[in-house]
Amino acid sequence: MNKIKLLLVEDEITMAQIIKESLETRDFIVLHSRNGEEAFQMYQDHSPDILVVDIMMPVKDGLTLTKEIRSNDTQTPIIFLTAKSQPQDVVTGFDTGGNDYLKKPFSIEELIVRVKNLVNRKPRQDNMHELILGQYKFNPNNQTLQYKEEKIETLTSRESQLLLFLAQNKNQIVERNTVLDLMWTNNDFYSSRSMDVFISKLRKLLHKDKTLKILNVRGVGYKLIG
Repeated sequence: MNKIKLLLVEDEITMAQIIKESLETRDFIVLHSRNGEEAFQMYQDHSPDILVVDIMMPVKDGLTLTKEIRSNDTQTPIIFLTAKSQPQDVVTGFDTGGNDYLKKPFSIEELIVRVKNLVNRKPRQDNMHELILGQYKFNPNNQTLQYKEEKIETLTSRESQLLLFLAQNKNQIVERNTVLDLMWTNNDFYSSRSMDVFISKLRKLLHKDKTLKILNVRGVGYKLIG
C-alpha cells in the first residue's frame, strides 16, 4: 500500500513537529508549511493526497488557502485544525471547501482516523455510471453535475458523496445520524451544522428542476424526491 502524502500547514512549530514526527512513525510522508502562501506553492509542487490546515495563520490564513485550492481542485481532501469553538467558524470552514475539522487539542489517533477515512473514500465511487436525476446528469466518478445542455458544474468531494448517497436512496428517508456516521465520522453539533450547509448547497445546485427536491423530514433526516 502506498504511503499517504500529507501536507501539514501549521504555524505553531512545536505542535507541527509533534504531529509530523508522530505521523512519520506511522508510515506517513509529511510535508510541513508555516503559512498559507508557502503551503500553496508546496501543494502545487508536491501534489499531496490530503492537507491538514490550521485556520488561523500569518501571511495567508487557512480559509484563504482553501479557497485558492478549491478554485481548481475539488477532490483533494482538506481537514481544518482550529482552536475556535463557535459553530459559525466551523461552518465557514466547510463552506470554503473543507472536508472535516479537528478542534485543538486532539489526539494523533483521531487525526489518523480522519485522514484515512477521507483518503480512502474516493475509490468507493470508482466505476459508477452516470446517474439521471430529473433533468440533471450526475457523474460520481468525475464529480460533475449538468442541467440539460448547460455548463457542467464540478462538485466538491463531500457534495458528490452526499448527492450520491441521496440518489442511491431516492424517494426514501435518509436518517441524519446515518449520513453523519458515514461521511463525517461523528454526529456532534458542528458536524450536524456542516451537513446542513452541504444540503443547502445541493438544493441550490438542483433548483432548476422544480420536480427534484431534497425534503427535510423533521427530526429524522432528508429525502430526495423527483
